[in-house]
Amino acid sequence: MEITERRTADIVTLSLSGKLDTTTAKAFEQKILAHIESGDRRFIIDLAQLDYISSSGLRVLVSAAKLLGNDGKIVLCSLKDPVREVFNIVGFLSVFPAYGSHDEAIRGL
Repeated sequence: MEITERRTADIVTLSLSGKLDTTTAKAFEQKILAHIESGDRRFIIDLAQLDYISSSGLRVLVSAAKLLGNDGKIVLCSLKDPVREVFNIVGFLSVFPAYGSHDEAIRGL
């Protein structure tokens, strides 16, 4: 998995590509927690290039959201159908708003 990041004003976008599974979840966790610890509070997780997400990847998102509490927000964008299906099955689209594009996600935040 590859993680790229960019900043638009006070919004951090983390773009994931490849597979977010047991072996790669730790790197994603370290990246997002470092941003939270440094004071960032608004995140877009861009999943346009993510092919697969496991329960380990979902756990990282939930942990980060809990750490942010009401002081921050995580939204998703550009989910491929297989990844969207996983989020639907576990009911996470009610927890993490999902947008069709990065621009829509920025407007949603």
